[in-house]
This record gives sequence, C-alpha cells and structure tokens, in this order.
Amino acid sequence: MVGAAWPNEMPQPDTIVETAKQPEREPVNLHYDTRLTPLPWTRRIQIPFIAAAVYSVIRTLGPTLRYEVLGWQHAEKVHASGKRIIWAFWHRIILPIVWWHRRHGVVVMNTTAFDGQWTRKVIEWLGFGTAQGSSSRGGLRGLAVMAKRLKEGVDCAFTIDGPRGPRYVAKPGPVMLARKTGCPIIVFHIGVDHGKTFTKTWDHFLLPMPFARAVILFAPPIYVPGDASAEVMEAKHTEMQRELERVRDIAEGWYLLSPDAREKHRAEFSR
Repeated sequence: MVGAAWPNEMPQPDTIVETAKQPEREPVNLHYDTRLTPLPWTRRIQIPFIAAAVYSVIRTLGPTLRYEVLGWQHAEKVHASGKRIIWAFWHRIILPIVWWHRRHGVVVMNTTAFDGQWTRKVIEWLGFGTAQGSSSRGGLRGLAVMAKRLKEGVDCAFTIDGPRGPRYVAKPGPVMLARKTGCPIIVFHIGVDHGKTFTKTWDHFLLPMPFARAVILFAPPIYVPGDASAEVMEAKHTEMQRELERVRDIAEGWYLLSPDAREKHRAEFSR
C-alpha cells in the first residue's frame, strides 16, 4: 500500500457552519470534520505523556517482531485493479499491525473520546492518517472523510469492534463504506507465539513479547454492490463477521498447530 500526499483543502460548508456554532471546540485540522470531545484540563495534560509512552513501547518492541504474512496477494490484486482497500480487524491486535504497516498513509477511524485523542497521536507518528468519528459520535462524518480518502487513493481501516466493544462484534461501517465507494473490504488477524493478553481490558489487548513470531492472515476481498439492498447489506455484514472470526481462530491457534496443519493453511491462504 502506498501512501499519498494530502492536498490542502477548504472546509466544506457544513463544517463552516459547525465551526461558527461551536467556536469553543478545537478542530483537529482541515482534513477532519468532527471536533474533539471537550476534556477537563486534568485529562488533556495526560494525552501527550500517554502517547509518548505508548509510542516508545511500540518503537522498542516492533523491530524485534518476526512476521509471516499469508494472503497478501489479495491486496496486491485489488491495488493492481486500481481500487483501494477498506481494512477491518479486531481492536485486540492494534499494536502488532500498526508496527507492521507503518508509514503507508492508511486512514484509520478514530474516536474523539479521551482514548482516541492520545491514540491519534501515536498512530499519526507511525505514519497513519485518522478520520475522527465512532459508532457513538461523528460516525457518519468519519465515513465521509474515509470515502474521500479512498477516492484520493489512500486505503482506510477500522478496528471493527472499537472503540469500546462489544469485543468481536463487527460494526457496519466497512460495509456502508464499501457500498458507497466500490472498494472491497479485506479482513485480517495476527497471532503470536509469545504474548501477553490483558484479560481485564474490554478488547483482550494483545502485547507481543520481544522477539515473538507473528503470523498475519488476510482473507479474500468482500465486495458490496453500489445498489445493495438492506438484505444484501446484512448478508455482507454477516460475511465480514464470519471471515473475521475465521482468520482470528486460525491465527490465534497457529503456533499450536502441527507443521502439517500449518502447511495446509499456508496453501489455502496462498490461493
């Protein structure tokens, strides 16, 4: 995936109106049309410190990870056709994927709440873009930003059960965006041979151990017709949920499989 330089743009009329109505809220920048959630100063001052700490962990841990990538030919075929990709993955694996695919300009849907504000800093330092919005705030505006970026030649991505769950329940954003843009959805998951799962977090956040091996499994693309009915949209959402679960289950158990079983899956994901 190749990142693209983003030209300077003028705000759209609805953005100007919103700015006039809510001058006290700071806009993120001209690329975003959702404004940040107001936070007390005690929370605001935490954001740069948390972001710096998390970024330091990723920059230290990331170079030690060893990745095996299966199914990437699906992405190459989509890009060769002239289309961009809508990526969808579970929030659990955000750390290993942001390191593996850093500096490609992928635009990620990001919540405007406190967690999203420090997360935005981290992922932008790693070379991603962000569209501010979530299922609970600014979601449709965030989708509009992502649709525009896809048209400009930039891939987009969703942590599909974020920002706060329920865990492993896919939200409809990618299917809506795929119908609007004609770009396909590709889902994936990452498994590691040594890692720490934080079971007290809503997403069961995965922290790979230093020098861990990781496998990334990419499923075939899911296309949504531009004239898809409600029934077709529901079927595509079900297909996306099923594929997310399938690659998750295989990747999470990858290093418990026998060598023969892994070879069978390698052959499957190489087709």
